[in-house]
Formats: sequence, structure tokens, C-alpha cells
Amino acid sequence: MSVVWAATSPESGLFRAVETRSAVKDLADRFNDLRTRGQGYIEVRSPDREFPVLTLAFLDDHAVLHLMNHSERIFLLAGDGTVPSSAEVEVPIMDDLAAFTGDFVLHIDRAWDLVHDFTQTQAAGPLGEWCEL
Repeated sequence: MSVVWAATSPESGLFRAVETRSAVKDLADRFNDLRTRGQGYIEVRSPDREFPVLTLAFLDDHAVLHLMNHSERIFLLAGDGTVPSSAEVEVPIMDDLAAFTGDFVLHIDRAWDLVHDFTQTQAAGPLGEWCEL
């Protein structure tokens, strides 16, 4: 199965907005490279459609998932309780850090599992509760 993705460059630490079409394994390799660096930002979609696009932003063990199901609607996945809802966590969105409350923070392992599920099904609904921004 192939996917289209763009991600932070492990070399520069900056988001490289050029999309790559590859096997899911190549995306997983990039994620693992970024995980070793402790942070990253990834956008992934089906090679057959422009939407939905799922984004994974993470810093250390904290992650946030965004879903763009078309050009004007963006959703955040509800958190998994990793961080109290009153706490704030920063993660990189493209090249800038953005703060999110614990209501939208997941453990990085759970977040990656959900991204992997998305690459297999291209369905975002079953991943959890989405909150529209």
C-alpha cells in the first residue's frame, strides 16, 4: 500500500512541504527517524485523493492529531488522558511550536498507531472523537 506524505526533515529539523509518494514502510522509517530526534510533524493522505489529510505533530512523548477532511474544515482528535486537560503541551506544527490543552494530547505510541491505521483504511472516523475547530 502506498501513501502520500510530507514531513519534518531529520537533517534540518524543518518541515519539508514537498510530498512524497511511497510505501507505508518509508513513512514509518521517517517517523522513527524523527522519533529519535524527539520531535516532528507529518502530513499523510491517500495517493488517490487530496482529502482527508491526517497530521501528526509530536514533541517527546506527546502528540496531537489534526484531520482536514476538505479545504475548509479542520478537526482535532480528543486526547487519551496522557496529560490532564488543564495542562498545556507544545508540539511543532510545521516549523513553529503550538500549545494544546491536555484535552487534545495523546501518547506518541497511541498517535502513531492511529496514523498507521489511517494509512491502511484511509478512514479517519474510527480513530476516535474528532472536535471541529
